Amino acid sequence: MNIKNRLTIMSFLQFFVWGAWLLTIGTYCFNAKGWTGAQFGAIFSTLGLSSLFMPAITGIIADKWLNAEKLYGILHILYGLILLIVPKVDDPNTLYYVIFGAMICYMPTISLSNSIAYNILKRDGFDVVKVFPPIRVWGTIGFIVAMWTTNLTGSKANANQFYIASLVAIILGVYSFSLPKCPPERTISKDASFMEQLGLNAFKLFANYKMALFFLFSLCLGAALQLTNMYGDSFLDDFKHIPQYADSFVVKYSTIIMSISQISETVFILTIPFFLKRFGIKNVMLFSMLAWVLRFGLFGFGNPSDGLWMIILSCIVYGMAFDFFNISGSLFVETSTDSSIRSSAQGLFMMMTNGFGAYIGSKVSGYVIDTYFTHDGNKDWHNIWLSFAVYSLVIAIAFSIMFKHKHDPEALVTVHH
Repeated sequence: MNIKNRLTIMSFLQFFVWGAWLLTIGTYCFNAKGWTGAQFGAIFSTLGLSSLFMPAITGIIADKWLNAEKLYGILHILYGLILLIVPKVDDPNTLYYVIFGAMICYMPTISLSNSIAYNILKRDGFDVVKVFPPIRVWGTIGFIVAMWTTNLTGSKANANQFYIASLVAIILGVYSFSLPKCPPERTISKDASFMEQLGLNAFKLFANYKMALFFLFSLCLGAALQLTNMYGDSFLDDFKHIPQYADSFVVKYSTIIMSISQISETVFILTIPFFLKRFGIKNVMLFSMLAWVLRFGLFGFGNPSDGLWMIILSCIVYGMAFDFFNISGSLFVETSTDSSIRSSAQGLFMMMTNGFGAYIGSKVSGYVIDTYFTHDGNKDWHNIWLSFAVYSLVIAIAFSIMFKHKHDPEALVTVHH
């Protein structure tokens, strides 16, 4: 089998083992376990917490001591074994530590899978810019197939979703040992301080007002990035408590409806070069923030019958909301930082959005839902989504006023080549 196909399989399985439970763990915690929003928010916050430190630590290990493909395989096997414990846990505090353990193993594999693919493709003489995106798209397809598998096997509200993910993760772990060797590059000099090794030297960018503002908005928007992943499936599933919607397609196949969001992502990724060239980085980031307002607002007013179009449109808008900020944000970092700290700066951008932002968003949203929007055990989804929409709108308005950035099409052209 040629190497592109083998990397495509890796990419597909990389996101399959996450998609099998990421969007349905909320349905499992709320419906099968009857836990509160704060308890679930704490469990989901482990994604953000593990994103703060694990990618940097595993990056150092892969840079200095261990082949990247072996480290990748070990982490996936450990992740799969930890997921086997989840169905046996009946206490939310215990599950917090179990999922945290799983995330410590899983989160670094996202960047490791990219490093492995880049390393192998470059070594084999491929044009990475041209060859990698079609391989990476199969990751999103893997995520979608996993969601469909969980839904169609009747596993969205029970523990089977974790067994599915576990089995495939262990298979991926074993498979990765067969990939071409990616030995440590030892790119970090012996004289580098521990701060530099962890990539923390990029924190000096906070001394620059514009960069500090950008990272602050990254954190604020990062708090919104995972909210529909956290609550989307359980929101649609909760329509079963309303008699007229109990047998609707939306309730039965909520995870499949939610997968439209991931399908939309693959389409919007392809439109980014056009939007960036035409409107510039600042406006593309602003479009993302306004798309979040629509994403949440449409959920707030949607229902499984005459409001179905709103739910579907919300899922389509998600592609713009998610991709436009992540990709234009990373391009802003690429064009605004010195090459000596560029990798660290990208790590800092990820840390602010997927780390601090996701952690704060998970914890605060769980508390807010419990305190203000849960009555007699029932969640007031209409106002939950509207409060998230208002939050996103406030960020968008503040960003448009405070963040100054001149559009330079030439700078983007040099990045793309």
